[in-house]
Amino acid sequence: MNHVLPIFWRDEHMPHVELRKIMDARQVCYAPHSHAHWSLGAVTAGVSTFLYRDASHQISAGDLVMMNPHWVHACNPVADQPWAYLMLYVDSCWLSELRYQLGLLPSLEWQDIATAVIRQPILYTQFCEMADCLLDEQGTIDLKQQTLTTYLTTLMIELAEEPPLAQPPTPKLLAQVAHYLREHCARDISLDDLSQQTGYSAGHLIRSFKQHYGLTPHAYLINQRIQLGQAALRQGQPIVEAALTAGFNDQPHFQRTFKRLVAATPNQYRAPLFKK
Repeated sequence: MNHVLPIFWRDEHMPHVELRKIMDARQVCYAPHSHAHWSLGAVTAGVSTFLYRDASHQISAGDLVMMNPHWVHACNPVADQPWAYLMLYVDSCWLSELRYQLGLLPSLEWQDIATAVIRQPILYTQFCEMADCLLDEQGTIDLKQQTLTTYLTTLMIELAEEPPLAQPPTPKLLAQVAHYLREHCARDISLDDLSQQTGYSAGHLIRSFKQHYGLTPHAYLINQRIQLGQAALRQGQPIVEAALTAGFNDQPHFQRTFKRLVAATPNQYRAPLFKK
């Protein structure tokens, strides 16, 4: 097995979760990006720099990191030092329902989690055991589902002890722009179009949007297109069709952008281990 190439695990019976494993991430670099889902990672070897919104964390083997949906982040090697990691991506609606059933949320609406880094050996060990269970080709789907739910239940109860996250409200016009970009990301959307919608000048819109979302409107649009492309690949679309679905005019542009934001090629992503 090539230790440099990423491994993706998915199963159609558990569409709410995806796992990524890489054993040598020295050359794995991400541009700042975000996901629609909640993410939980474990550093299994070495050290890395974890950029999360406006904060920078030095993380090392044994650390767990968490990313809220739509929060911009990047995790990259330190001076070519070896490091390895596991990353779990969980559908935010599914996780909100779990938290609600546990009595940790007042409704099914998603609530961001304040914690970014956890350094608890027991939770780390349990995460790695859960990941091994998902990656086990001989394991049953019932066992995998039970193991995942048990671990996330334990973690969510632990995180509920932390103070709630206090966030300033999102300006209405910026929220409308973000929603429009998510809904129409496959289309060509100009900055002039967005300025007309908000009444902001182009410069003010760029500054205000980046200050709140961590990306410029254009970078946010491209990020959404890549998420759309990932969804198309998960559904089995050929790469050329996924590129068109995501709003890219040519496959090479899609592949370059995909690798910059996902740190894997579309072909690596669309061929997961053990997909049923």
